[in-house]
Amino acid sequence: MRILILITALFTLSGCGGGGSDATPAATAACQRADINSQVFCALQQDYLWYSELPADINPGSYASPGAMLDAVAAPQDRYSFILTRQEYEDRFINATFFGYGFSSVRADNNTALQIAYVYDDGSAAQNGLRRGDKIIEIEGISVTEWLSRLDAGTATNDDVYGPNEAGVMRQFVWKKPDNTEQVATFSKSEVSTNTVLHRSVSTVGDKRVGYLVFNTFIELSETELEQAFAYFVAEGVDELVLDVRYNGGGLIRVANQLSTQIALNAVLGEVFVKYQYNDKNSSKNTTTLFSLGAADSALDLGRVLVLTTAGSCSSSELVVNSLAPFVDVVQIGATTCGKPVGQQPDIIGDYVLFAINFQTVNALDQGEYFDGLQPNCPVTEVITGDWGVADDPLYAEAINYITNGNCSDVAVSSAAVNTKAVKPRLAAPWVLNNEQ
Repeated sequence: MRILILITALFTLSGCGGGGSDATPAATAACQRADINSQVFCALQQDYLWYSELPADINPGSYASPGAMLDAVAAPQDRYSFILTRQEYEDRFINATFFGYGFSSVRADNNTALQIAYVYDDGSAAQNGLRRGDKIIEIEGISVTEWLSRLDAGTATNDDVYGPNEAGVMRQFVWKKPDNTEQVATFSKSEVSTNTVLHRSVSTVGDKRVGYLVFNTFIELSETELEQAFAYFVAEGVDELVLDVRYNGGGLIRVANQLSTQIALNAVLGEVFVKYQYNDKNSSKNTTTLFSLGAADSALDLGRVLVLTTAGSCSSSELVVNSLAPFVDVVQIGATTCGKPVGQQPDIIGDYVLFAINFQTVNALDQGEYFDGLQPNCPVTEVITGDWGVADDPLYAEAINYITNGNCSDVAVSSAAVNTKAVKPRLAAPWVLNNEQ
């Protein structure tokens, strides 16, 4: 899942080092050297939200890469800082592309199948009929059971299963549809554009026109896709919205602002969207941003939004929920979110882009600090039952029930059952949990 909050632009690193009594011997030494690892550590001393928890004595050059060093020195509570090459950043967040067949999957049926979580419109998988809810059972004549066994044993790699990342690489896939019929097709690898609106539809529920928006990440492409989606909703007379961010790990804050304003225009326009709070070395950067449509034209004017979440809903997804809550009724359905009320203002350092946590966010009521995640009003466990919007999808069905009856259904399980706390792993990059191929 793409787990980060970004602001609208990258900032070139103009100076680093603790300065004065804040500078440790390690920081002073690092800022006097030109190698990438040292410059990354230097930047952390100045901008990192938890700079006081960095090691006092460290040799940056002893680490094989900037990423290895960042993993070693990050504060214990930091699961989100990461570093990319400039090319990796541009490919993922500017060009919005990756190399593959265009689907994301999860293991299913006791490791005998790969169930599809979503597909991108542009990929070979979608063009050959693969859809959310389908289950891949065979790849290139070998059962998924065998492939997963080999992967777990270390006797096979993803390249063995799916082929190398080269244009035109082909693999034959066999999959089952939700009705158990089988399909077979040969997929071809290519550069895939990642549409961020995975689904949009409108249905009639009683006397309501209900819009359903599945939104997967907040990147530059999203501005146009959201405008198209909301123009459609306005034309269809939508008066209730189900916003599905169950797999949305975050992204650009300005896109979160646009989406939030498009949901509840007159209730929020010109009000406080988010307050940024930096470390004590950078308190002059503390700013407040107001709700704004940005370049968008189309918006709904809703007093309520139903938001579908899982542990994969993170960062800007949580920001939408937290920022709207003081102004409209936000009904959260699903599971507790990932817990990231902090974000990154990236630094360019040589050929790398450092995404170290350097600010935290609060809403108009100064509410934030949700490191344990935002808890749902109606806790429901996610099960993939078919394509987007099928009636037996537990999260979507709960939203429709709430619209119909005004409360959580008996199916909604207790928060304790859904939201058992566990130690959350450190995430090396915002998309590592998405098994995108």
